[in-house]
This record gives sequence, C-alpha cells and structure tokens, in this order.
Amino acid sequence: MIVKNEEKCIGSCLASVEDLVDEIIIVDTGSTDKTKDIVKEYTNKIYNFLWIDDFSAARNFSFSKASSEYIFWLDADDILKEEDRNKLKRLKEDFDSSYDAISMRYNYAFNEAGFPTLTFRRNRIVKRSRGFKWCGFIHEYIAVEGKILDSDINISHMRIHGNSDRNINIFRNKIKQGYTLNSRDTYYYGKELYFNGMNDKAIEVLSKVSQMNGWYEEKIQALITLADIYLSKGFYEQCRKVCYETFEYDTPRAEAIYRIALSFQQEEKYIQAIRWYEVEVTLKKPNSDLGFIYEEYWSWLPHLQLCVCYFKINDMQKAFEHNEAAYKYNPSNESIINNIEFFKSIGITKNSN
Repeated sequence: MIVKNEEKCIGSCLASVEDLVDEIIIVDTGSTDKTKDIVKEYTNKIYNFLWIDDFSAARNFSFSKASSEYIFWLDADDILKEEDRNKLKRLKEDFDSSYDAISMRYNYAFNEAGFPTLTFRRNRIVKRSRGFKWCGFIHEYIAVEGKILDSDINISHMRIHGNSDRNINIFRNKIKQGYTLNSRDTYYYGKELYFNGMNDKAIEVLSKVSQMNGWYEEKIQALITLADIYLSKGFYEQCRKVCYETFEYDTPRAEAIYRIALSFQQEEKYIQAIRWYEVEVTLKKPNSDLGFIYEEYWSWLPHLQLCVCYFKINDMQKAFEHNEAAYKYNPSNESIINNIEFFKSIGITKNSN
C-alpha cells in the first residue's frame, strides 16, 4: 500500500485483511498525521518514499519490497467486507498457482442504502515472479498479461476525504514539464477538468480521446462525459451525437442510452425519450469487464424516468408499473417512495390492477 495522511481509514483497511495476508508493506509518501503510528500496530515493514507526483513510481517501489509469491494491493480507504473476506479465504485454500493475476470487482461508490452505484474490475493480486509494473503517473494501472482469474471478490471503497485539486495540479505540472499525454492521460485530464467545472476546456481535451490510439473503454467514457457537458449546456443534438459514437466501440451501454433518452426528455419529446428508456431497460449488464458500470443506469433509474415520461403523456398505469419496477431495485429512494404515495392518492395500487 502507498499512504499519506490516512489516519481516519487505514486502521479499518488493515484490520479487514491482516489475517489474510503473509506480510503487510506500507510505503508512506509524507504523512504528517498519526498514520504511521496506526500502521505500526499491524506491521514493521514501513518505508518512506519521496513524493514526485507519480503514483506508479510509489506503487512500483512498494511492490519491490514484497517477498511473497503473490502481491495483493489496496488503497487505505478500501476494505474487504466479511462476505468478501470469506471468499478470499476460500480462494487461498484451493488456489491454482498457474494464475498470473486475479481481478476483483471494485465497488467504488454507494447509495444511501449501501448498495454499489459504481463498479469496475481491477487486477488486485499479481504473481511477483512475473515482475508486472504499474504504469501512468496518475490513475495508474498494472500492466498484466497471461492467465488471469476474474474472481467474485469485491473490494469496497469507503472514501472519507477527497483531494479536489491534487490531481489536476499533477496534470498541470506534468504538462509544464513538457510531458506528452497519451490517450489514457488525456481522458483523465479531461475528467479532472470536468470535475473542477472547466467545461469548455474539458470539451477540448475529451474530444481528442476518440482520435488517439488507446483503450476503447476510455474512448466510451470520454464520450459519455462529453454528453454530460452538452446536456448541462442544453446542446441536445451534440449530446446524442457523442452517445451514438459510443456504439462504434462496443455494444450499447445503458449509460449512453440513458443520456440519449434524457436529452429527448429535457426537450419534452416524451415519446422519443420513452423509446430509448425502453431500450435501456432491456440491456444485459456486462458480467466480466474492466470498464465502468454505473449500476443505477442498469437498474432503477430508467424505470423512474419512464414513470415520469408516461405521467407526462397521461398514461398513469404505465407510470405506476415502472415506478414499481424501480422500487424493486431501490426501495429506499425518496422519489420512488413519494411516487407510491401519489399513486395511492389517485387510487392506483398493486391491488387495483
């Protein structure tokens, strides 16, 4: 692990895995809080690393200190919940050592009920003898190859604090130093610009990604981010255009279909919106993919929007049915609950059908 000022979360992280691993290696990049004191309760393998605006350099240094056959990495605000701890125990008991890497699902964000809203896969365990390296100064990844197991284990990201300007400052420093951004860098730079409200510059940067030699997933995500910017500006045709472009790289994604439908909905073209939302609810979620999966687009959200659209064209029965479908996925959502009360007030309930 690489850490800096993680006193609020590092204990929970290490407690969730300490009995599952042979050694714990911590690389500290400049903590000024009690991080090291907490870490000392779990390991004496603590190393300092001078921060040079390069996450891969720090992670590769941490990997160089490992001595076991396999290396398992986490961030300080990650944990294994009990169910996933048990899955990892079972995996270790009957493990096929011919695997070069093991991927796990990363539950990166959660809704108010504790259900994951953003998931994607990351290679979490790698065979040390393969010498796999981290790549990219920011939003880094391990370049793996060979025999890879896609496990059913989940890592839960329990973000406690954010660094709103850290990442964009790293990008700016690299650009000033003359560093040439590759496709992946360009995508993440555009995302950071978007997160920081610099939409016009984000459009300029993200529009380059699809023209560069890079991973199709980053091209899709760049286009979807562009769609969000165009939606916020009321540029509905441009929004739809970039969403259609995502179809060139992979099977249609619910995230793109949703934005097409929403663009029509915001134009009050409800019939067109309904057609696209109805397509969205039939899509099958990818089962094994390193790409980003925003769960709400594959479950309750299109049903909720269909409820709204059918209400707008005065089809109350259809509106009710889609609100019920949304409720099955997300029974704690305030809008869905309020809709149930509304339908009761006009005499539409399950028993009335």
